[in-house]
Amino acid sequence: MEALVCKKLGDPSTAAGGDSPIVLSKNHPVPPLDSPTTVRVRVKATSLNFANYLQVLGKYQEKPPLPFIPGSDYAGVVDAVGSGVSLFKVGDHVCSFASLGSFAQFIVADQSELYLVPKECDLVAAAALPVAFGTSHVALVHRAQLGSGQVLLVLGAAGGVGLSAVQIGKIRGAIVIAVARGDEKIKLLRSMGVNHVVDSTKEGVTASVKNFLKSRKLKGVDVLYDPVGGKLTKESLKLLNWGAQILVIGFASGEIPLIPANIALVKNWTIHGLYWGSYKIHRPSVLEDSLKELLSWMAQGLITIHISHTYSLSEASLAFAAIKERKAIGKVMITIDDASHSRSKL
Repeated sequence: MEALVCKKLGDPSTAAGGDSPIVLSKNHPVPPLDSPTTVRVRVKATSLNFANYLQVLGKYQEKPPLPFIPGSDYAGVVDAVGSGVSLFKVGDHVCSFASLGSFAQFIVADQSELYLVPKECDLVAAAALPVAFGTSHVALVHRAQLGSGQVLLVLGAAGGVGLSAVQIGKIRGAIVIAVARGDEKIKLLRSMGVNHVVDSTKEGVTASVKNFLKSRKLKGVDVLYDPVGGKLTKESLKLLNWGAQILVIGFASGEIPLIPANIALVKNWTIHGLYWGSYKIHRPSVLEDSLKELLSWMAQGLITIHISHTYSLSEASLAFAAIKERKAIGKVMITIDDASHSRSKL
């Protein structure tokens, strides 16, 4: 089978060649069914997340031994099942997520880790669902318990997790404020019915949000969803209400912010660290319930997956470059065994 193999740590956006850490192997062994309850999936599409980029760089919190096949969330068609599998059959459409291995034509998972994709759902879209939407769903619904009428501020709102947070915020009945960069991203967020959008390249976040809050007679932000970090976090702290909740999602800016404990004390803030992948170990039932609800929402048309770039395995360096250079609006996807795919020019 074809598989993308990381043979050394480095920048995967480097064009394929001698210096690239990733190599497309065209004769990689097809993974066997290694227990009676395992299922082999022919991968239709796999999602590219910022965490995948960090992992190849060697800067992610989980550092697998070399060589490894990167990749996390994916969707595809059941190709083979073990003798003890009762939940799926050959031909079923499924999606899931893994710590490694989805950047390949086949992947093996235990049946307990797979989710049946409703017939109404597109498989490529389903492959983009688990990590981005799963992160936002667990953060906003399970941890922050975001409620109707609360004010939600989403930083990096046009990225994969950002757009998912915006949509889940709307479903929960929140007043959603989105911060992004650039006209195209701002236009998309406005089309989604966001209550207030800030283009941080053209206006100050603090002043813009304060003016909006004042116009709506709102006291402040109740939930801060932060996948960015850095200076933007520091600026956003000025907007938080008494009793606000801060969701620490990631540090796309490359800078880990400091949240003053004395101010958190006086303002009664709650700070949630959210490492979504660790729920698989510590609270697997939360992930299961979360993804089932998200798939139901997708089937009902309540959420939409925005895919700005689609590539093949052989174009993986371009996919990583889209992530590195923040060109993506929503998700970057890799499709496999799909001759009809067309690369976005965004």
